[in-house]
Amino acid sequence: MTSSMPTTVAIIEDNRLLRETLAAVLGRLPDVRVVATAVADMSLLAAVQPQVLLLDAGLGEHDSLEVATEFVRDHPDAKVIVMDLIPMHDDIAAFVGAGVSGFVLKDASIDEFVTTIRSVAAGQKVLPSGLTESLFSHIARVANGPGSGRGALHEEVRLTRREREVIDLISEGLSNKEIAHHLNVATYTVKSHVRNVMEKLVLHTRLQIAAYTHKEPPG
Repeated sequence: MTSSMPTTVAIIEDNRLLRETLAAVLGRLPDVRVVATAVADMSLLAAVQPQVLLLDAGLGEHDSLEVATEFVRDHPDAKVIVMDLIPMHDDIAAFVGAGVSGFVLKDASIDEFVTTIRSVAAGQKVLPSGLTESLFSHIARVANGPGSGRGALHEEVRLTRREREVIDLISEGLSNKEIAHHLNVATYTVKSHVRNVMEKLVLHTRLQIAAYTHKEPPG
């Protein structure tokens, strides 16, 4: 991103804490203009004409792969970076096939987010790698800073009724497809709930999610 004009970066992320933190961090960069939204509003993207789209891999209201495919089709000169907590090989392959240029872990460092955006904007392909202070660490540090207290952060990580249902079904050994059939929702919606649970509870595997049900009292 060497142009004298700032690069417009659009963020589609339905986790408000992540979205607002990313927007605040990236918005401080002199060569970046940020537009953030919780939903895949294609009319907004058409009006904004971002050079780079940061896309949540687990949107609750949309199939992120379809969003990426449509965006790449409608904005062939723009670049897409997919954000995920734990990228799955099948998902990465599907996103690459849709024309996505990069991936970044949601638990990556702030520096890695910036480096990934700049590299992708310059035409490079980027896969995730672990670095230093994670975005989650940054959020926790800010949330627990002077004048904030832990209560606000606790409110942000409270599980929804649907997320608790998904956790219970995972603990019974059901697959995403089986959970989707049981709840009468799309499989990608279940995958979104699983990702959100992992983000909120800072877990990394389905076994850890199942184990959580034996530690957490009913809410």
